[in-house]
Amino acid sequence: MPAWAWIIVAIIALGLIAIGVWWATSRRRSERLRTGFGPEYERVVTERGDRRAAESELKRRQERREQLDIRPLSEGSRERYTERWQQVEARFVDSPALAVNEGDRLVIEVMGERGYPMENFEQRSADISVDHPRVVDNYRAAHAISMANDHDKASTEDLRQAMIHYRQLVEELLDSTAGVAGTGTGARQPLAGTGTEGGG
Repeated sequence: MPAWAWIIVAIIALGLIAIGVWWATSRRRSERLRTGFGPEYERVVTERGDRRAAESELKRRQERREQLDIRPLSEGSRERYTERWQQVEARFVDSPALAVNEGDRLVIEVMGERGYPMENFEQRSADISVDHPRVVDNYRAAHAISMANDHDKASTEDLRQAMIHYRQLVEELLDSTAGVAGTGTGARQPLAGTGTEGGG
């Protein structure tokens, strides 16, 4: 075989190797994002309609998160917020709408104290999706009900569901071990006066 033919074969072989390396790297990145973001990965893929665009978006979230100074709460702050949340739940019995509004404000306060930027809701939910992908959908659902509540369009059952969603988020945000991968472990108890387990 002439020398030029060997050169062509070598170029083709190198090209195939490069494609194989690119494919393997891309697959590993996809798997890391899918594992790290859980259901949020599929939600963004569905929203964007394109896996590559979705993965670029999730990667941007991770890069933004790396620039933030997210810190655990002090023991005193955790105790204070825990007590306030218990008061919010107790208020649900007599004033469900007021309790949901207070729950929404409490979540924002906790996020702010932990170091999350207080921009618009979409940015807040994107930011916490990196650390707390397991409960970011709870935040979106609770916030949507809270907004409906502001226009008197939320039923008592809707409000109860919002409280359950907020509780799950509060548990993770108050967890001192929750870092880049949220590891909230708080046990969920029935909402005061509802007799319904907090599982959604």
